Amino acid sequence: MENKTNSIVDFLLEHRASDPVWFHMPGHKGSKIYRENGFGEILDALMDCDITEIPGADNLFKAEDCILGAMERYKNLYGSIKTYMLINGSSAGLIAAIMATVPRGGKLLMARNCHKSIYNGISMIGGTPIYAYPEIIPEYGISGQVETAEIQRLLNINPDCSAVILTSPNYYGICSDIEAIARVVHEAGKVLIVDQAHGAHLKFFDEFAPYEKPLAAENLGADIVINSTHKTLASFTQTAIVNICSDRVDREIFEEKLQLMESSSPSYVLMASLDVNARLLEGHGARLIRQWRANVDWFLEAAQNIPGLKIMKHPLLDDTKINLDMSLYGLDGLALESKLRQHGIFAEMATGNLTMCMTGIGNTRRDFDRLLNALVKISSTEVLEDMADNVHVDDTSHPAHRVLAQGEVPVHKERVPLAQATGRVCSQAIIPYPPGIPIVCPGEIYDAEILAYIEKLYNRGFEVMGIDKDGHISVGR
Repeated sequence: MENKTNSIVDFLLEHRASDPVWFHMPGHKGSKIYRENGFGEILDALMDCDITEIPGADNLFKAEDCILGAMERYKNLYGSIKTYMLINGSSAGLIAAIMATVPRGGKLLMARNCHKSIYNGISMIGGTPIYAYPEIIPEYGISGQVETAEIQRLLNINPDCSAVILTSPNYYGICSDIEAIARVVHEAGKVLIVDQAHGAHLKFFDEFAPYEKPLAAENLGADIVINSTHKTLASFTQTAIVNICSDRVDREIFEEKLQLMESSSPSYVLMASLDVNARLLEGHGARLIRQWRANVDWFLEAAQNIPGLKIMKHPLLDDTKINLDMSLYGLDGLALESKLRQHGIFAEMATGNLTMCMTGIGNTRRDFDRLLNALVKISSTEVLEDMADNVHVDDTSHPAHRVLAQGEVPVHKERVPLAQATGRVCSQAIIPYPPGIPIVCPGEIYDAEILAYIEKLYNRGFEVMGIDKDGHISVGR
């Protein structure tokens, strides 16, 4: 009999048949949003639309016809000077932005909690990172916003850096004050790049369902904004866009660098989903965004009645990211995530005492209702039965993204067990995934505290890139 765990197709079909609730990316949450809004035909014909650059199909790297039309839709929706479509994810756009704005061997001022693709970008140009450390949310041990004063301080002592890049919102939904940061970056004559991979929807929230303070980087002075439309909006996984928002960016150079990062055989299926996403926003954006906002508000209000449940708050939080904390019941994030799966609800991520549910444009009121009902049940009989075994919460939150001592990036490497790495220099980044933010970067020196944290993640079953199956890591020799 076939071992179904070895079949991607079987897994996907079995998972679909279980009627799961998607509180993870992608944002479309399945076919319903396409079918209910007039785009069912493209779903039915996907295989027949998987073509190449035949006459009339246009060319992603010299767009003049239908692909240009989709790019123009995004330009108009986001109010950019020009928008580029990405079929290699936001990572391709982020690396291209770095290559286009920082000379080889140059300096990039970057938030320490950036995604691994940004570290890859600085490595590819042989550049030097200047780290801006974000605030820490003490209650959860996670990164918050990057303070404007920290950017200003680092610009003052690094006048030779070429650009500034930060993530807003971060994985948990916390934004930085992009307007204030853009002001100090531009006063210093630098370019501001915003990794808004988790906030492709913010432009439309600002327009149709605004927070007290605008959050979309396109509205706040950023020069280059990269959006993963697949994470919270309705395009397929691996699709994204780059918005060029000022003349500080040389678009010819950017296009040249972007072509280095994009596949030379772009998928028309992926590009079609980008087109559908833009047309959904054009034709139904106001209704879909307001409906999404109303569902989130309904859930947040109803969840206040669940005893022992805390939901993370922050002044600059995009609360479409719902960060759940049931540690008062002895459940850390992984334990709560596991219990939600027993109710058919799949969250995006668990870390420390938090389980993060990533909502998207395709979530329905039924999804939020199922999440609420599951939490009610977890907070009552299920937890009471397990309390004796869960009185201690194993907090695996990040140890404050504190500054690690620096050494030279090793040229020669060897692999050693975690227990033997104290005082050694990292030669391969250690990256929990999700969220894809390096704990330790090449050139940083391992100490006992950070190694204990990594070992805790590894033993708890987190996926940690940079550790092999035997628990060994790469250090300088």
